[in-house]
Amino acid sequence: MLKKPLEPGLPPRVVIATRESALALWQAKHIQARLAELYPRLPVTLLGMTTEGDRTLGASLAKIGGKGLFVKELEEAMREGRADIAVHSLKDVPMNLPEDFALAAVPARADPRDALVSNRYPSLAALPRRARVGTSSLRRESQLRAKFPHLAIEPLRGNVQTRLRKLDEGQYDAVILAAAGLKRLGLEERIAAILAPEELLPAVGQGALGIECLAARADIIAMLAPLNDGATLACVSAERALSRALAGSCNVPIAGFAENSGDQLRLRAYVGAPDGTRHVRGDREGAASEAEALGAALAEDLRARGATAILAALENP
Repeated sequence: MLKKPLEPGLPPRVVIATRESALALWQAKHIQARLAELYPRLPVTLLGMTTEGDRTLGASLAKIGGKGLFVKELEEAMREGRADIAVHSLKDVPMNLPEDFALAAVPARADPRDALVSNRYPSLAALPRRARVGTSSLRRESQLRAKFPHLAIEPLRGNVQTRLRKLDEGQYDAVILAAAGLKRLGLEERIAAILAPEELLPAVGQGALGIECLAARADIIAMLAPLNDGATLACVSAERALSRALAGSCNVPIAGFAENSGDQLRLRAYVGAPDGTRHVRGDREGAASEAEALGAALAEDLRARGATAILAALENP
């Protein structure tokens, strides 16, 4: 029996490049399933890969080159034609993509907040003096040190399961992880407390997925268009514009979180020194249709109120 032809304009098949951690594979399979719903006759397969960021676990991301280490190999697979798209946690995607790549789709965002995971303590406020808190993020470290200077903030690398194992082995009293990742992996019962943005402002793009492809692949971009969520795209566009204007990277403790209310956005931001001794916060509202301008404007506000000096000190320690 002859197979029915694919819809006009679709590629003959789609290969998704993905890291091989449990969370990355969940994300890739989620997009695979979404594409299967949209295009039932389109073959969609996964290409699992290990990135430099996965291989180098002995040092902080800030010291070994930043979160871009999680995407470079996936981009190379797309350049070589071995893959057509890559699915990322958007918070891992550098603010400036290579010129030959595009962020083709941003689906609806999951929970953007951070989560406290602890086997003994129900909240950050309940942690005793010198309690060991594990996190891989300078953003989290800076905010925690600013609000809870009595805690011992210690580095923590590895995938979600590795981090939880280290907690269970007693290496830490608590760890901070993205709520979305825990929920996607069916580990919601491990969450001791969801941390409100007022308590710990999330990372730029946290909870959202980003689907990347070669900018020249008009067929792929058109195919992915139905996956875009307008409200999420406006929020993360504002957040990423903020970080871009502040030269955000793993070396800079920056938080940015936008919320959508009708046609308006509220964007909150934080810039601080890693030790939390110097920091500045900002809050600005604007039209969702001008999301990138809103992010750039809040970055300018922060720079005028002290962020420039903080950033300069980080560049020239």
